[in-house]
Amino acid sequence: MTTLELKNNFHHLIDSIDNDNLLKEFYELMLRKRASKAGRIWTMLSKDEIEELLKADEECENPDNLIPHEEMKKKYSKWL
Repeated sequence: MTTLELKNNFHHLIDSIDNDNLLKEFYELMLRKRASKAGRIWTMLSKDEIEELLKADEECENPDNLIPHEEMKKKYSKWL
């Protein structure tokens, strides 16, 4: 989809929404997204936090370190 097509579709989507609250939420979301900078959260992390995240990412590649989905659902069922 081209940028022009995307913008046209976006305008049509907005025009089709009759819910003022939804439009307001959509508008505020778009403002926040436009104002945020890519990678901003990463730059706010400490060196130790970055190292821990990279270590966790590496560890999750090993299937022996993973917990089956059903086991996690069972363990945390009171919050689901």
